Amino acid sequence: MNSEEVKNEVIKALDRIRPYLQNDGGDITLVDIEDDKIVKVRLEGTCTNCSVNQLTLKSGVEMTVKEFVPQIEKVISV
Repeated sequence: MNSEEVKNEVIKALDRIRPYLQNDGGDITLVDIEDDKIVKVRLEGTCTNCSVNQLTLKSGVEMTVKEFVPQIEKVISV
């Protein structure tokens, strides 16, 4: 998978997660993808101050992104 394909698949994964975050007053934005392995996102809205945002990031976002792009090693919030 080339870099453009990786980006497109990551965007698809985030689009799948976005409605759940928006339902709770939050959102997520793709910031960058490093070496086609590390996805950097920005949690927004209520997600920024939520006490379980790291759990959401790992259990929801990272898991879904890895389903779409198995080569992704981790998702981090910046």
